[in-house]
Amino acid sequence: MSKRVLIALTSHGELGATGRATGFYVSEAAHPWEIFRAAGYEVDLVSVAGGEPPKDGLDPSDPTQEAFLAEAPVSTTPRPEEVDAARYDAILFAGGHGTMWDFPDNPALAKLARTIYEDGEGVVAAVCHGPAALVGLTLADGSPLVAGKRVAAFTNSEEKAVGLTDVVPFLLQSRLEELGAIHIAADDFQSNAVRDGRLVTGQNPASARGVAEQVVAALSGK
Repeated sequence: MSKRVLIALTSHGELGATGRATGFYVSEAAHPWEIFRAAGYEVDLVSVAGGEPPKDGLDPSDPTQEAFLAEAPVSTTPRPEEVDAARYDAILFAGGHGTMWDFPDNPALAKLARTIYEDGEGVVAAVCHGPAALVGLTLADGSPLVAGKRVAAFTNSEEKAVGLTDVVPFLLQSRLEELGAIHIAADDFQSNAVRDGRLVTGQNPASARGVAEQVVAALSGK
């Protein structure tokens, strides 16, 4: 049977009190979607609130993003509570600043990822701000999934570079480190995908393809 991957998207569309819109960063879902499908996987979507999640960072000149929006069921995503984790071999948390508000401490998302990971073979992956979902993700023994693990996520330096240090509810790199993660950073906005066993994380949008490729490798037993 082919592998099946679930891509999780934020439903949060407001960038703090700035009056600016946010959402899921389209390339961070689209590029992994393309790689997973090329590997022969079935790919489904889920969003925190269900329905059509808000989009951010869309590049109309990118044919992969255009194909994703045209072919993937972006407008009819289920909520996490409506998804059966047992059907999936991996979950990927796509980024976008919206994730910083509705991914952390979301019990339904955490349950999906925990169930997939603790089946002994499942892979949990996240890219850019997607690792915000790992903030509230604990294993059955109560320990944070990221404790003692090498991870990559949008860095404090990158948050400063985009001028949102005082807008986001917390700094993702710092919070992951507080949970015991070993944060591996590359230079700002450079591709950086880090795999630690069955946990795969990426630093920024440029890392989305690398994360997906590492997920494929992990699911292939490589």
